[in-house]
Amino acid sequence: MSDLLDTLRDIVGVAHVLTRNDPGANPSTHLQAWEQDWRKRSQGRALAVVRPARTEEVAAVVRACAAAGAGIVPQGGNTGLVVGSVPDDSGTQVVLSLGRLNRIRAMDGANLTVTVEAGCVLQTLQEAAEQAGWLFPLSLAAEGSCTIGGNLATNAGGTQVLRYGNARDLCLGLEVVTAQGEVWQGLSGLRKDNTGYDLRDLFVGSEGTLGIITAATLKLYPRPAAQLAAWAAVPSLQAAVQLLGLAHRHLGAGLTGFEVMGQFALSLVAKHFVQQRVPFLTEAPFGVLLEHSDSESEGHARAQLERLLETAFEQGHVSDAVVAESLQQARALWHIRESIPLAQAEEGLNIKHDISIPVSLIPQFCEQTDALLQREIPGVRLVNFGHLGDGNLHYNVQAPEGSDSVTFLRDMEHAVNALVFDQVRHFNGSISAEHGIGSLKVKTLPRYKDPVALGMMHAIKRALDPQGVLNPGRVLLA
Repeated sequence: MSDLLDTLRDIVGVAHVLTRNDPGANPSTHLQAWEQDWRKRSQGRALAVVRPARTEEVAAVVRACAAAGAGIVPQGGNTGLVVGSVPDDSGTQVVLSLGRLNRIRAMDGANLTVTVEAGCVLQTLQEAAEQAGWLFPLSLAAEGSCTIGGNLATNAGGTQVLRYGNARDLCLGLEVVTAQGEVWQGLSGLRKDNTGYDLRDLFVGSEGTLGIITAATLKLYPRPAAQLAAWAAVPSLQAAVQLLGLAHRHLGAGLTGFEVMGQFALSLVAKHFVQQRVPFLTEAPFGVLLEHSDSESEGHARAQLERLLETAFEQGHVSDAVVAESLQQARALWHIRESIPLAQAEEGLNIKHDISIPVSLIPQFCEQTDALLQREIPGVRLVNFGHLGDGNLHYNVQAPEGSDSVTFLRDMEHAVNALVFDQVRHFNGSISAEHGIGSLKVKTLPRYKDPVALGMMHAIKRALDPQGVLNPGRVLLA
């Protein structure tokens, strides 16, 4: 592989090909940022980390790796949760880090589009859009680290899917390097283009297994005149679903976020982040965080939101509620919601699930699955929270109090996953709502994916990447 490394250095420069043998490097930590996944569940071993700065360099790197038969692992911010962007432990795969492709190429206010490179950090794009007077609505907890290429490769969701859709819905065009090292120039700002197969949607959500996204043209939106948040205490998941229906009728397209959080999930935030004040923590089994955006005025938005909550209280769907009085208060409420995964990590290793269920069936799913888990593992603790507005729950399972979380994860993960995923299938749901498949669920997918769909997926992979060089071992088993 030394010839390949020399070729890669010729393409991107010596300083941008990192290996264990670099002068002065500590072999055990030098590449750790690229070789270890976000949750620290997997530690790989790369042949090299290559950091191109231009699309043409990405294409040349792909051609060189394909000629040498080396697997390529595309990586953005490395914030994924399914071990999809780190190398395996073979020492033969090349990590293709796209962090240097980070420019915002163009912003077109008349067309409401922005063209941005794959390595641009999501928060950087959000701030650039805001400075220009527009809104880029994709928002998730890792937005200060995750990149646009990774967001698109995993079809990221986040907190505003209810109004604006997933990353796929925000994308109009792509620039992609194929497995053969060719460049598809599909950076169109067109909202209508009926000229054959939609290649854009083929690459979005493919987790780098079909091509490497190097740039994208994305939608912008007018900034709302007002954006308000409210926190409601609700007596049950069924009440939360009924509140959601009321919110749709009262707020229409102004309903931009609807998050549900179980009491135990919120208690972990209160326990591990004592500076945060969780509203109504002991008063209700669930909390709901609503966000309402309005194009008229803050007064109009507040009146709509207060009427919704009054109606919900009268109908018994809400036992108490508070509307944020300032942007600072609204951010504090969102910070509570976004702190749940961090608080759960502080509590110990856990079994995570990113599932989607038809909204109407979520209360029944949780009631049945909660009972099954308690029967199989007495004392197990359920950290249930997520994007109820679009049917996406992070239905996580924590070890019984006082037990060893490392042992729990090792011994119980397979059985817990099987129980939860079987229930998801029973309720016509999906085992991955927004996190993807990666390598963590690659062996599980065939059990729950329609076999005809799986066959078509394999056919597409063979057609576009016949050598299997792009992110091998992810999404599909060879």
